[in-house]
Amino acid sequence: MKDAPVFRLSPWRRFRSQLKIWPWRAPLWVATTLFLGGAVALVLLLGLTPTVLVWIFAAAAATALAGMFRALSQGEKSDQVSDLLLAAAEGNTDALLITGENERVIYANAGFLRLFVMANSLDAIASILAGGEKSEDSFTRLRAAAASGVPAEAKLRVRVARGVVEWRRLTVQPIARRPNHTLWRAEDITARHEMETVRRREEQLLADFLDHLPAGFFSADADGHILHANATLSEWLGVSADEMQSGRMRFADFVLSSGDARADSDDGEGPAHGEVMLRATDGNGFPAILVQSRRERRGGGLVYTRSLVVRDVIWRDEGGVAGYALARRLHWLFDEAPVGIALLDLHGEVMDCNRAFLRLLGLHPDAVIGRPLIERISKEDRSDVGVQLSKVVMGTTRAAHLEVRMPAAGERELMVSLFASRMEDDTGEVSGLIVHFIDTTEQKTLESQFVQAQKIQAVGQLAGGIAHDFNNLLTAMLGFCDLLLTRHGPGDPSFADIMQIRQNANRASNLVRQLLAFSRKQNLTPVELDITSALSDLSTLLRRLIGENVELRMEHGRDLGPVRVDPVQFDQVIINLAVNARDAMPSGGMLTIRTAPTVIEDPVQRGHELMPPGNYILVEVIDTGIGIPKESIGQIFEPFFSTKEKGAGTGLGLSTVYGIVRQTGGFIFVDSAPGDGSTFSIYLPQFDAEAAGLEIEQDPLVEPEIETVEVEEIDLTGGGTVLLVEDEDAVRMFGARALRNKGYRVLEADSGESALDVINGSDEAIDLIISDVVMPGMDGHTFVRLVRQEIPDVKVILVSGYAEDAVAGDIQRDPTIHFMPKPFSLAELAGKAKEVLSTETV
Repeated sequence: MKDAPVFRLSPWRRFRSQLKIWPWRAPLWVATTLFLGGAVALVLLLGLTPTVLVWIFAAAAATALAGMFRALSQGEKSDQVSDLLLAAAEGNTDALLITGENERVIYANAGFLRLFVMANSLDAIASILAGGEKSEDSFTRLRAAAASGVPAEAKLRVRVARGVVEWRRLTVQPIARRPNHTLWRAEDITARHEMETVRRREEQLLADFLDHLPAGFFSADADGHILHANATLSEWLGVSADEMQSGRMRFADFVLSSGDARADSDDGEGPAHGEVMLRATDGNGFPAILVQSRRERRGGGLVYTRSLVVRDVIWRDEGGVAGYALARRLHWLFDEAPVGIALLDLHGEVMDCNRAFLRLLGLHPDAVIGRPLIERISKEDRSDVGVQLSKVVMGTTRAAHLEVRMPAAGERELMVSLFASRMEDDTGEVSGLIVHFIDTTEQKTLESQFVQAQKIQAVGQLAGGIAHDFNNLLTAMLGFCDLLLTRHGPGDPSFADIMQIRQNANRASNLVRQLLAFSRKQNLTPVELDITSALSDLSTLLRRLIGENVELRMEHGRDLGPVRVDPVQFDQVIINLAVNARDAMPSGGMLTIRTAPTVIEDPVQRGHELMPPGNYILVEVIDTGIGIPKESIGQIFEPFFSTKEKGAGTGLGLSTVYGIVRQTGGFIFVDSAPGDGSTFSIYLPQFDAEAAGLEIEQDPLVEPEIETVEVEEIDLTGGGTVLLVEDEDAVRMFGARALRNKGYRVLEADSGESALDVINGSDEAIDLIISDVVMPGMDGHTFVRLVRQEIPDVKVILVSGYAEDAVAGDIQRDPTIHFMPKPFSLAELAGKAKEVLSTETV
């Protein structure tokens, strides 16, 4: 093997590093030099005796040493405070960045690097901005504000991956009593921005619709001054929209007469309906009808406050009783309304409905009119809707508002806001109900996605922290167990105890992986998989898991295409669902696993999930158990949620299933009701290797015999010099002992800075560097980049308790840098080191 050049620090950099370690040496050296020079000068000038000179020297030295130790003590306290602040910043959920003079980045926590794709400078952030000049100008203003020491804020679009753009809110705040230092805070506002965009678009569409209706609308304040009027009314009256809404005009100023208008109250106040004669600004008058107007008597006159104005209609008086002939002429207001409207009789059957209601459900009028409205409501919400509509009919409440789910054509499920109010006849008796339906599916979807994203982010942060800290502990536990097992074989009395410790450490590692699965941060190894073969191989294990009192039925579909999934994680999904079904059938029952090819032609909305069109493989897991209550069905995929008795489960089973399915690119839905059992439907995208342009990998489940390799027969010994950089003492101690036992010479360092000193002080070539990624001070990425500048051919293994995708950084595409996740065993560590050292240098 070719000797790698030795990486050495320059004398000036070595002097600076010494000053960082012992900050009091420089002032002590200067003070000592000045004192000795002064002492010689005093002897020459004053002719002092040596005894006097000794006393003066002793007194000065004592004073200097006392000051030095006070400074050293204060420095140690300052270091302790700095360590605490750094730990708090790293554990903070906020994304933080601190810059100094000339925009030099002093500190960035993990949250900030995650939001800005590991960008470690302001120029790097500028390079990932999206949105053109607008985002660039906003970021330039932020940088100028930071340089000027003034607070500022901006919303920026950034590219987080190819074709993926997200929104960030970035604020700058000068740090008090630290000139030229600025604190930057970042926040992910992508979901919120999408919700605001949809809301503004819907408001604009509604405003445009009302503005151009063939009817006039206006609202006025308590004094009758018009606050808002649509474009139609402004055109009729010959007044511009700005003048109409200036707050100086009153609708009563345009009324010539209102003799036929009828108020509901005897004193002429309250809601009024009737014919009025209006005069436009050009002097021409025209008849109109005021509908649903509220009038108040002020100073001898009537003030119109809220009204609908309809012109060119016929007012009719039949048999001396005032009535309206608006039903035929105003039917357009019912048919063309932008929201769904249904008229119900007292039995709850639909007498009539408008076009918007039919479009909402995607149904023909014959499927709706004459049938009970309750049929169009989902089973879970029918009882609530029936109770609220009954209260409105009986007069217990004037109106009802509910959020309900409605099945629609094309296997869609809509989220709808339902508003119900009474219809009354001329005598004031209730004659039916008028129900308005507003489609809130998109809004609720965005809200659910926003909440879900927050949950996943929170659990992801929790999982990341647990993965890093626990995996360090588990690496040490598993490693030292392996070291003990090398001395205590199966015949040793301690062998069973050591294996028990090792098994429990593996169980703890599985819990960490389950959390990472829900947060979609685990590493997957997808291959082309035959669902039928995978389920057949798994059936024996499933029968042992569910027990004898539960019957297992497999129904395999025909012509199933392959899917691209991680086979181990797919097995985990089916096992978790089977165990969950078993627990829902304590007295026994039937568990059915059914597969079928499915083609989705149009996007399917289920809850907050929108499944795009395409070819899918449907896997249904059906049980005949007790079912899931309505109040729990929306929470079953949340981590730590469980309906089982305390201690009967971790609450991570279904959340793990959800995370694996979604990370694979699939979807999972549940249909259940108390007493009717549960059906979990998994839609996995069908894989087309030719269309994807990927090399087909062999399904490991087809030939299970390839895994029958005994670890004991593998030669893990090797040779060479290994630099092990790890801040956790227990992990470093285990790793060093394991590698030395296998024949390697090991150099140890507890940080990136000390590793550079080790390289500088070593005269022998280093063959391999094994470094942790997340360390206090200089992290593994920075350390490797610095070493590669001087030793470009050195081989590197990065280890971390986080997932590989979370720590890959800028060097993830470098084939000479390898990754090994924690926890790892002695055999895995030694095997990885031998594998990397045996590869040819690129």
